[in-house]
Amino acid sequence: MKKIIVAVFAITLLFGAFTAQAADVKKRFSVQEAMSLEKVKNALENDIAFYWGKSAHPPVSKTFGVYKTSKRTNGFRKDHFDACSWAMASALVTLRDRARREGGNAVINIVSNIKDYEESSESEFSCLVGGLMVNVALKGTVVKLGQ
Repeated sequence: MKKIIVAVFAITLLFGAFTAQAADVKKRFSVQEAMSLEKVKNALENDIAFYWGKSAHPPVSKTFGVYKTSKRTNGFRKDHFDACSWAMASALVTLRDRARREGGNAVINIVSNIKDYEESSESEFSCLVGGLMVNVALKGTVVKLGQ
C-alpha cells in the first residue's frame, strides 16, 4: 500500500512539473536570421517575394486578398530559434502556395498574428514557445507587383 501511495505521489509531481513548464511564452526572433538558414531558403524557393510589415515594395498591380496561416512544429528539446524558424518557414510556404494559386508574385504586409493579435515588424516575427510545440501565425496580403 505504501508503494502505491509513493507511486501516485511521484506521478502527480511529475505531471505537475510538466504542466508548469508547458505554458506558452511569446518570443521574438529576427526575420533576416531565420530567412538566412539553408533549410528555410530551400523550403521557400525564390519565385514569390515576401515583404514584412510596412517594408517598401514595387507598386501593386493587383490584390488577391489577405490570408492567415498558423503553423506548429515539434519544439521538444530543440533550440527555440531553430524550431520557430522552421514553423515560420512552414507558414510562409502556405502563403507562398496561396500566392501561386491566385496568380500573385508577392506577399506584402506580413505580420505576426498570434491569437488574432497583429504585431507588425519589418525585422522580427513572433513565436509561441510551449513545452512540446512552437507556433508561428502569420497574416499577409497576396498581390501581383509590377505592370
